[in-house]
Amino acid sequence: MWNKIKHFFSKPFWSDYRTMLALWLLLALAAGIAKMGASNNFRIFRGVFWHVWNQLPLYTEYPAEYFDTNHYGPLFSLVVAPFAVVPFPVGLLLWELLLALSLYVAVRLLPVKRWNHVLIYWFCAHELLTALFMNQFNVAIAAIIVGTFVCVEKERDATATLLIAIGTLVKLYGIVGLAFFFFSRHKGRFALSFVCWMAVLFCLPMLISSPEYIVGQYGAWYESLTAKNSDNMFSLGTNISLLGMVRKFTHCATYSDLWLIGPGLLLFAFPYLRTKQLGHIAFRYAWLASVLMFVVLFSTGSESSGYIIAFVGVAVWYCTVPWQRSRWDIALMVFAFLLTSMSPSDLFPAVVRKQIVQPYALKALPVAIIWFKLVYEMMTKDYAQTAENRV
Repeated sequence: MWNKIKHFFSKPFWSDYRTMLALWLLLALAAGIAKMGASNNFRIFRGVFWHVWNQLPLYTEYPAEYFDTNHYGPLFSLVVAPFAVVPFPVGLLLWELLLALSLYVAVRLLPVKRWNHVLIYWFCAHELLTALFMNQFNVAIAAIIVGTFVCVEKERDATATLLIAIGTLVKLYGIVGLAFFFFSRHKGRFALSFVCWMAVLFCLPMLISSPEYIVGQYGAWYESLTAKNSDNMFSLGTNISLLGMVRKFTHCATYSDLWLIGPGLLLFAFPYLRTKQLGHIAFRYAWLASVLMFVVLFSTGSESSGYIIAFVGVAVWYCTVPWQRSRWDIALMVFAFLLTSMSPSDLFPAVVRKQIVQPYALKALPVAIIWFKLVYEMMTKDYAQTAENRV
């Protein structure tokens, strides 16, 4: 029986790029159709454009339009504009398709072997669906981070910094793309283009509103994020991170998250000390994986749908090293798929999900273990490649 199953999945169909593209687009269509009448998040997104257009406050409640509040920057008004000016069902379906396609293309541009792409696409498919059901921009953030890495590798620094600026001024997460600055062969160009893009994109929403309004809304954005950080502390729906896991296990509200973020930043930065390894592409892929996981693990705003970012990082961690992965590494991948990816779904026992996984943010646990292992590997392993072990 096992040999028959293995033979079935070894057919070229399952590793054909067209199959994987069709799968991801079908997931987008399925999510869009399923949420056609009840997509609160997309109503918020559309509202950002119309509120900027009419110069209304971006970070107050609009109960007649949607529940909850917007937490994206003013630049998001231009990102979502094409999907806000068309009828709601059309805009929603196009939005979902764009999200899925953006990440598909970003992964496809990674200069790795076909089997690496195949593993990333199939391993992340369910996590992608989770994010698409929430219509979340997190899918695009994952694409932005991967795309930034690809552009730096191809010496397209202006495009890389454009992506970083977009991600930063929309949801802040994109700022982690600056971690790839040390891979740039044109650091002066990289720095200058980043400053220029930040200035241009900061001002761009003024074209559909006014300078005074946009400057005021950036200040309001900062205040809303500060308030949301406090609200996230023990929330079931947010702070699904390493920070949240520790917070929810200890039930302690008195300490600052900086006590965890500080050591986390040190661990994140330590591999930069291995300057000789920076010349190995496999080591730089490890950096990409670390960035994708770190931004989710050390954010109090991390939601279940945000794990599409971290999950791409987990897949990159597993398949881009120049050595044979161990059985323990395979076990970690299975652990991550079951607990991180499957736990929010109805296929996971509801009693475990509602009474254990969600209250203690355990969705973050497998990714946290893998990230710590990744940091250890980056500090101790030789990422040099030979003709036989190239990724």
